[in-house]
Amino acid sequence: MITQEGLTAQQVEFFDENGYLVLPNFVDEQACLTLRERAMVLAKKHCPSPEEATVFTADGTAVHASEDYFLTSGDKIRCFFEKDAFNENGELRQDAHLCLNKLGHAMHDLDSVFKEFSHSSRLAAVARSIGFKQEKLLQSMYIFKQPRIGGEVTCHVDHTYLWTEPQSVIGFWFAIDDATTENGCMWALPGGHRLPVKTRNRLSPDRKSTFNEIFDPTPYPTTGLVPLEAPRGTLILLNGTLPHRSGPNTSDKPRHAYTIHAIDGMADYPSDNWLQRPALPMSGFQF
Repeated sequence: MITQEGLTAQQVEFFDENGYLVLPNFVDEQACLTLRERAMVLAKKHCPSPEEATVFTADGTAVHASEDYFLTSGDKIRCFFEKDAFNENGELRQDAHLCLNKLGHAMHDLDSVFKEFSHSSRLAAVARSIGFKQEKLLQSMYIFKQPRIGGEVTCHVDHTYLWTEPQSVIGFWFAIDDATTENGCMWALPGGHRLPVKTRNRLSPDRKSTFNEIFDPTPYPTTGLVPLEAPRGTLILLNGTLPHRSGPNTSDKPRHAYTIHAIDGMADYPSDNWLQRPALPMSGFQF
């Protein structure tokens, strides 16, 4: 049980050693169901047409129709489709809101239900326990991982995309549905947060696209990863340099999850990171 005092010494030690920590029953079931219901409302409200949201290559693969739509989403609520949401003719396989990959990236600031879920003294205490001096909530994502079309997320580290100097990003990942190996739970490499980061994602000079600065062209290890199966209500903490991935959802069950990425306000957040929040100052876990 996490109290106002935060994590236990044993939990902090596990997180420091492994780069992740699984905290079952952090959120009660009703809070998860309320957030889930609200996410579906926002999905219907903000869902763009397929023509606006995606384009297709010659082989039918869906990609962003507009980099601007993604790159300017840091202080907004926007919807992003799954690649496999479309058939070979470029048509949605089911209703648009059931074909979404995620909502992002400022629900924790802009929507009252998400704001209430995202801010609490318990989360602030957890943040202090793992070393935050001045936590700032940078982004939020509601990930649908739809049945049968929920795509794989390849092995990566969050620091690549949410760079700070020094590294400070931590993922707060909440299981809104049960997450299993069948419906695409996360996998993580214990202790992998000590590996050097291999890439950094940057905005291009014209700020209209991004590119990866390569420090090491070899991929992150795919052996040694462990599944982080998580019943509904579980909170998983992820160090920003921990290699992790998730498999596709090939089951008939969804795997909804909600993620907050927090950074330390004492660290420098570069202006050439893709995610910028020109209209929204960042807050901590407590108002």
